[in-house]
Amino acid sequence: MLDTAKRIDDIGPQPQSFNIEEGTTQNSNYRSVAWSGRYLQVTLMSIPVGGDVGLEAHPETDQFLRLEAGTGRAQMGTAKDKLTFDQDVSDGWCVLVPAGRWHNITNTGTSPMQLYAIYAPAHHAPDRVQSTAAFAASDKTDKPAGWSVQPEQAPDKHG
Repeated sequence: MLDTAKRIDDIGPQPQSFNIEEGTTQNSNYRSVAWSGRYLQVTLMSIPVGGDVGLEAHPETDQFLRLEAGTGRAQMGTAKDKLTFDQDVSDGWCVLVPAGRWHNITNTGTSPMQLYAIYAPAHHAPDRVQSTAAFAASDKTDKPAGWSVQPEQAPDKHG
């Protein structure tokens, strides 16, 4: 897995280039912010066997997620108890989440599910590393940078 010396450092809204497949598959953290721009953000995620991204809805944030390794089950819907979209996904699949849509991806495989997410607008603190989902859920300082362009904030919803 990706050790600290090889982690992709988020340099903020500066030009950046890196091998996203390699960075994603070598990331061992639940979430590692790889790049933060004024209008979007890239995060790398590693979801353990049986774990999930976490049921949530971002009222003002569209998301693009792409699996680089592993298998999962993507679910979306208009309410947390109405997940009418249900799709098995694996390496190479993308999941497109419209703003306001409840969504989750569960690791259904036998190895960590490696994926990256692109948020628009930015959703996390630049260069933030959260080792586990539990740590991420308790991280009260995880906010986008003041220099990022944000809409009027409607709070995120969690399942």
